[in-house]
Amino acid sequence: MGLSIWQILIVVVLIVLLFGRGKISELMGDLAKGIKSFKKGLSEEDTEKQEPPKNITHEKSGVASEHEGEKNKTS
Repeated sequence: MGLSIWQILIVVVLIVLLFGRGKISELMGDLAKGIKSFKKGLSEEDTEKQEPPKNITHEKSGVASEHEGEKNKTS
């Protein structure tokens, strides 16, 4: 049991009558913008993955060595 061409045509006519031609074109435009934004986000994610990882440099602080010195005194 499928949809015939007449049933589809009646549904389309009802949608056009309820929403109007202008509102439907606005909805389709918004849908297209959403799809473009989604594709752009996916392509940006791919370019981020292709960049080499950045090196993190740390300066040595004296906090760890002071803490180790306290452990040696109590032992």
